[in-house]
Amino acid sequence: MEHHHPFSHLNEQGEAHMVDVGEKPLTTRQATAAASVRMQPETLNLIQKKAIAKGDVLAAARIAGIMAAKRTSDLIPLCHPLPIDGVELSITPQAPDRLLISSTVWTVWRTGVEMEALTAASVAALTIYDMCKAIDRGMVIERIQLQEKSGGRSGHFRRTESLEPASDRQGE
Repeated sequence: MEHHHPFSHLNEQGEAHMVDVGEKPLTTRQATAAASVRMQPETLNLIQKKAIAKGDVLAAARIAGIMAAKRTSDLIPLCHPLPIDGVELSITPQAPDRLLISSTVWTVWRTGVEMEALTAASVAALTIYDMCKAIDRGMVIERIQLQEKSGGRSGHFRRTESLEPASDRQGE
């Protein structure tokens, strides 16, 4: 019987390797990730008015996130290339000083799409930073996290707390 290391990406010698998923069944997999970009209120205002010199920040960030999901295995060393059936990326302004990013990726494949969803949210956040850094170098990218995943052997996962900072929540 094969001994399983607690981290599946390490072999018996503790060296990194790519997990063989060839025997796993094709199943429908989906993952949703989130990220938040905190900025000066005036920066958020300029983004919403499409008044940032580099162009439409939200449109560029959405496209960048979708492209990043498709390139995840080029960026994360032990991540499998997989066929992505769809990516949905939304960016929601949250007054006075924040953009909330949500990315959902789905596939029918042998391995999950958590890394694709997390990469999409991260690159969308980095694109927002890049497009606005000339006026606001103090922006903070925070709370990049898996919100939910379904499909595969490990089953369903859903994060219980929301991404909004506690101080912004009314009536809880």
